[in-house]
Amino acid sequence: MRRLRAQGLYGPRFRDVLPGFAGAAVVVCATAAGLAAGYRAVGIAAPVTGVALLAFAVAVEIRRRRPDARRRRGRYTADELRELDVQGLAVAVARMLLRDGWRVRLLPAPDRPRLYARDADGRRLDVAFRPVAEPLPDEDRPRSPTRRSGAEPDLCLVVHRGTFRTRDVRWAQRQGRTRLLDGPALERWAQGASLHELLAPGPRDGTPAN
Repeated sequence: MRRLRAQGLYGPRFRDVLPGFAGAAVVVCATAAGLAAGYRAVGIAAPVTGVALLAFAVAVEIRRRRPDARRRRGRYTADELRELDVQGLAVAVARMLLRDGWRVRLLPAPDRPRLYARDADGRRLDVAFRPVAEPLPDEDRPRSPTRRSGAEPDLCLVVHRGTFRTRDVRWAQRQGRTRLLDGPALERWAQGASLHELLAPGPRDGTPAN
């Protein structure tokens, strides 16, 4: 049995699942006690209302956990990220930025989508999607509202689901305002980490966030 458990072929021990069972038992007992007390105090209306509220809460939680609803809130699994095309990836990143409190504008394009965002403090973010740090020779740089006013973004973020090369890291470091977001960091962001956490210690470091 120990050998099977060490190989991951045997289930958890009783002491491993006991806290979960105990917590569930406490919740059930507390709910039953509350319904009984309500019944004694105001009659049948109390348990009926309690059961209805409990059913509503369960329904809301089930709906919240549905994949479509979860993705609209800016949370993706690693497999879902891998299945996206570049346009879908841009939409996913836009949702993550919205989740982090940014105002986002998506400029769609078949091969070169781009995002422009601004946070509550007025900081401007330019997001590009490509496998290298430097702009590609045929890359069209659309004009953003910030650039029409002559202001450059405070931070340029390059997103890639793979891994950036050393030359890309060095190029980004020379630029000063460019940060690279590679595959592992993108997955962490999609799972709930904030962009601020991923870009720490600050926008001056061009190394990939991971």
